[in-house]
Amino acid sequence: MNPMKNIRVEKVTLNIGAGKDQSKLEKGLVLLNTITNETPVKTVTNKRVQEWGLRPGLPIGCKVTLRKDRAVKLLPRLLDAVDYKLDERQFDNYGNFAFGIYEYIGIQGVKYDPKIGVMGLEVCVTLERPGYRIKRRKLLSRKIPARHVISKQEAIEFISKEFNVKVGAE
Repeated sequence: MNPMKNIRVEKVTLNIGAGKDQSKLEKGLVLLNTITNETPVKTVTNKRVQEWGLRPGLPIGCKVTLRKDRAVKLLPRLLDAVDYKLDERQFDNYGNFAFGIYEYIGIQGVKYDPKIGVMGLEVCVTLERPGYRIKRRKLLSRKIPARHVISKQEAIEFISKEFNVKVGAE
């Protein structure tokens, strides 16, 4: 098989949406730090939504992104929290998938913290092949050719084989 066709995990992003509740946001920052041992960043609004009381620059959530080896090490613990089962609808047409964890205490190695309480989070996993750098580079950036893009079916096969995940309709 062509080595440029090998699929790998590019990054895992953990995300907690808090809305306008700043105390939930602070708890989310502590939780993400506990799970990943990395410093999370706050996400802010870009648009003004009068009905919801949102204005640009208002922090409404937090996230942390893990890349390469750290992402691959954390992913089995996160998949264990959902019993290694994903639905086909959780995959997009470009080889990425996302799933939610309802309670963080389901993640291996994370104990319940009464200061945080019960909180869930969203996990987004980005898959890529060697050569995807041409899309991100500064000079001579190009589109990824259609034959090189990871399809939904290829992503499902990769995650099933590499991480022993059962994918199917619920």
